[in-house]
Amino acid sequence: MSLPLLEYAPKSQNQRVSGYEIAGEEQPRKYSTEMASADEVKDVIWAAYRQIFSEHQILSSTRQKFLESQLTYGQINVRDFIRGLLLSDSFRRLNFETNSNYRFVEMCVQRVLGRDVYSEREKITWSIVLATKGLQGFVDALLDSEEYLSSFGYNTVPYQRRRILPQQAKGETPFNLKTPRYGEYHRAQLGFPQIVWQTVVRRYTPQDKQPKAGDPSLYLGMARDVTPMVNPGPRVSTFNLNYLAKVPNRKK
Repeated sequence: MSLPLLEYAPKSQNQRVSGYEIAGEEQPRKYSTEMASADEVKDVIWAAYRQIFSEHQILSSTRQKFLESQLTYGQINVRDFIRGLLLSDSFRRLNFETNSNYRFVEMCVQRVLGRDVYSEREKITWSIVLATKGLQGFVDALLDSEEYLSSFGYNTVPYQRRRILPQQAKGETPFNLKTPRYGEYHRAQLGFPQIVWQTVVRRYTPQDKQPKAGDPSLYLGMARDVTPMVNPGPRVSTFNLNYLAKVPNRKK
């Protein structure tokens, strides 16, 4: 039985609002294979690697030379090249297998659609797609979406759209440059995983079962802390008792 897909409402993020900025370093550079020369196609390939893998993961082991050759000779378009990178063993090993579904979904939406997730509800929605259709079905849903096609089409490398923050900040760290999770080798160097034994047992109570205001259980702890004031009785010592004086008809 497949899980039903949730509906989520988009928010007025920067990429959904028309901008009037002057062209500068904050504006993303667009890489496309339309009317591109051989050298420009190489720039498109490396732009795709930086967008999907980030500069932290561009290694010789992550290169997909077969896909590069297909794109260079026009056998596939940029969207198919992006699909191949997302479905590669390197991307699966470095990103999919080392993150939770929620973190992986958030990362893919940022790098593929060029924006941040609208809300936790959207993150849950895409996580359901990932859980029910698998990695390939999730990637196909992203690349076949109307948002991707209207923003990047078939021949443009995805980019972070309108990377602008409020006036108090000069700029925002690009999504594809955020440090990914450390690999197994670096986690071992840092001493992870760390096993910490806790002596205190912590219990989790769901929100719907937590006591509301006015519930008598909220005052149970306060009632237990109250110490009743009881007047203590006189202390009696056995050393001061005269047992023989209490015995009747005692012969003197």
